[in-house]
Amino acid sequence: MKHDFMSHDLHLPELTLRGMLLGALITVIFTASNVYLGLKVGLTFSSSIPAAIISMAILRFFKDSNVLENNMVQTQASAAGTLSAIIFILPGLLMLGYWNGFPFWQTFLLCACGGSLGVLFTIPLRRAMVVNSDLPYPEGRAAAEILKVGSHNGEQGPQSSSGMTDIVSGGFVAGLISLCANGFKVLGDSMSFWIPVGSKGITQIPLGFS
Repeated sequence: MKHDFMSHDLHLPELTLRGMLLGALITVIFTASNVYLGLKVGLTFSSSIPAAIISMAILRFFKDSNVLENNMVQTQASAAGTLSAIIFILPGLLMLGYWNGFPFWQTFLLCACGGSLGVLFTIPLRRAMVVNSDLPYPEGRAAAEILKVGSHNGEQGPQSSSGMTDIVSGGFVAGLISLCANGFKVLGDSMSFWIPVGSKGITQIPLGFS
């Protein structure tokens, strides 16, 4: 039996304390990961889909969890991608010499004002750019499909457990390789090719293992 989760006759808990705490925890972890990855390789990852999988895997232990609560958690955690955008601004200010240090409160106020402006502009533009737009949002649809599969008949079953297992095992293997490369120095973390250019020039092509 398929449920219409947008129906006003269906009363399901959505904004819950456990969901807010879980979403905040995932946001903090993913934001720190995004900032580190962005400063290291120059790009960030989207956290909606992995947050949806983690949310389903954790909230499945609560009998009254549902797809709306999972959606709230992954929506909250998706802010990690936008919050990490500071990596493209603050390092530039430091390199230009505009800041000689790192003023915490000034940075905090800048991020707070930017986030508030983003939310305020999103409210009037949502209907024009999302509701009434014919352009699909592939990532949003993928996250929605994951949530629907995980909430099949109101049960987060083997699908979410399998996804969580993949995330945890992948993170463990990546951490082990990073420890062996950067900690124990028993594996190489990069490889470089030096190519001569002309009679006096030389250039390097570095390849980092990640």
